[in-house]
Amino acid sequence: MTEHRNVLGTPLEICSVEPMTGFTREGSCKVTNDDIGVHGVCIQVTEDFLEFSKNKGNDLSTPMPMSGFLGLQPGDRWCLCASRWKEALEHDAAPRVNLLATHEVALFFVSLEELLAHSLDNGLA
Repeated sequence: MTEHRNVLGTPLEICSVEPMTGFTREGSCKVTNDDIGVHGVCIQVTEDFLEFSKNKGNDLSTPMPMSGFLGLQPGDRWCLCASRWKEALEHDAAPRVNLLATHEVALFFVSLEELLAHSLDNGLA
C-alpha cells in the first residue's frame, strides 16, 4: 500500500468528513489512478470561490440529493481539482488551502509558493 503524502512531504491528513469529501469519498484528498480530475487540493470554501466555480459551470453550492450531494457552504472544506484551483488563482478567486491535507501531486499544477501564499495557518490548520 502506497502512503499518500502532502505538498510538505509528510503523510496526507484528512481534509473533511463533514461534508465527506475526496474523489474516493473517504475524507482525504488522495489522488488515485482513476481520478482524472486530480481532486488533490484541500480548500476552505469561500463565497467568492463558489460564485467563480458556478460561473465556470461547476455549481458546488446547489444541493443534488439524488447524488447524495448537499451543496457546499462558505467555511466547508473540500477536495478540489488542482487545475480548478489554479484557474481560480489566475482569476483572483483562489480559496485558502490546508497544505497538510493537499496531495503532493498538486505540485504538478501549482507551485508550493502559490499554495503557501494561500495556506490556512501556514498549513497547520
